[in-house]
Amino acid sequence: MRLVPKKSDVRVPRLVGLMAVDAREAAGAQGLSLHAPDRPDLHLTVVDYVVRQYPQPGAQVPRESMVYVWFDFGEGEGGGGIREPRVPGPPRGGLRRELAEPGEPSEGGPPYCATLSSP
Repeated sequence: MRLVPKKSDVRVPRLVGLMAVDAREAAGAQGLSLHAPDRPDLHLTVVDYVVRQYPQPGAQVPRESMVYVWFDFGEGEGGGGIREPRVPGPPRGGLRRELAEPGEPSEGGPPYCATLSSP
């Protein structure tokens, strides 16, 4: 009868934020393999960044386990949105008026006019 050695447990590394090539290397160094449900061509993926992983970093799993990674946010998960200036800009007044530079006239008042408020 042949004895099969027990697979030792390893900790799952943090893969979120890594490029695909680095995530494969980090997982492989722990004896883990990667699977990407949203990328059937994971072995060809190089510069896309991991945005989610399962199991979570630090989890104890048997060596040779599968770690699932995603490179795209799912529907409703965000991802930062559009990073362009908002048009039109915020309304005039408010903090902009209160933070006017010294010597600049405030809207609707004479120069050097300070507006005070109390709670």
